[in-house]
Amino acid sequence: MNLSEKKAYFTSIQARYKAAKSPAKSIILDEFCQVCGYNRKYAIRKLAKPIRKYRKQPEKKKSGRPSPYQSPGLFNALKKIWLATDQICSKKLKAAIPLWLNHYEASIELLSAEDRMKLLKISPATIDRLLQKIKSSALKGRCTTRPGKLLRNQIPIRTEAWDIKIPGFMEADTVAHCGNSLAGDFVWSLTMVDYASGWTECRATWNKGSHGVITQIKAIEQALPFPLRGFDCDNGSEFLNYHLLKFLQENRKNIVEFTRSRPYKKNDNAHVEQKNWSHVRQLLGYDRIDNPAVLGLINDLYAHECSWMNNFFIPNQKIKSKTRINSKYKKTYHAPQTPYQRLMESEHIDQQTKLALKDQYLSMNPFALRQQIERKLRLVFTHHRVTSIMSQRI
Repeated sequence: MNLSEKKAYFTSIQARYKAAKSPAKSIILDEFCQVCGYNRKYAIRKLAKPIRKYRKQPEKKKSGRPSPYQSPGLFNALKKIWLATDQICSKKLKAAIPLWLNHYEASIELLSAEDRMKLLKISPATIDRLLQKIKSSALKGRCTTRPGKLLRNQIPIRTEAWDIKIPGFMEADTVAHCGNSLAGDFVWSLTMVDYASGWTECRATWNKGSHGVITQIKAIEQALPFPLRGFDCDNGSEFLNYHLLKFLQENRKNIVEFTRSRPYKKNDNAHVEQKNWSHVRQLLGYDRIDNPAVLGLINDLYAHECSWMNNFFIPNQKIKSKTRINSKYKKTYHAPQTPYQRLMESEHIDQQTKLALKDQYLSMNPFALRQQIERKLRLVFTHHRVTSIMSQRI
């Protein structure tokens, strides 16, 4: 027995020893000596001591002046903005607060001038401390990348970095909504993210056949506010096929540079891998979606509210420099910005496109978008469950 176990045992047996009469005390004493390995005289003296009544220690007050961020109104606003932004990290949330605060006061409640000023000045570390109690952990999904056997030589591995200052060079990946099993048919999500701005578009397809994937790539290309210049993917069979190669590099005004990552090197597609979590898994979760009837509903959600929310109102970070110091890397990042803000600052986006993007931004309310996303999600999963139950009965 260790010391803590002996203390717990002693506390439980002392009260019994005090209440017992002489013959029973001897039995309890023998048991105490045998269990704890004490000398008999030492055990008698220990059990004969008065029973200590342990009082609950009062919580120690934190030294120093009280935190200025204990206002219920401030915490409520911070919590609601954090939840509406899909629980982004504190550094991104600090950049998002100025974008969301006016809409929060217009849609939910007005803040006092003091709370508003504090919320705009709050640091990422303070945000982490305030939200620590309500944060939760995440699940993990299944890896579904299977090597494509065709076109290994025709599609080069990207060995040099693209010019990430020009929008249009994009990474692509797919996410399987298969639940716990990859057997049978189910919905897949296609994610494409732009290197320069972080602009991200998602679409859903039934299975990962070349026809469905190319159809959704076409839809994404039409929705982009810049031309598609580069397409980088992993080695999955949904990408390494003649149909996609022909679509990207034949019969086009602008030929798209088609490259692939190194086999078994997931970090080569780090940008899109991160978006698979923040844009797909946080939205649709890990449930199996094997009903083709919900495909249109999911694509409607992806193409409108989700795209507007993530590209106009959710900041993301871009790495500024990466330096190796002995065996470690030191990374520095630019200040978090939304993809919309980066496109507005880019010299490679024409003025007409910028005006159209600005008009679209000013016409939207992120809290209204969040409500619309939740409503459409309920519709997707309700329709999915109802159709699944009916098919099982048939």
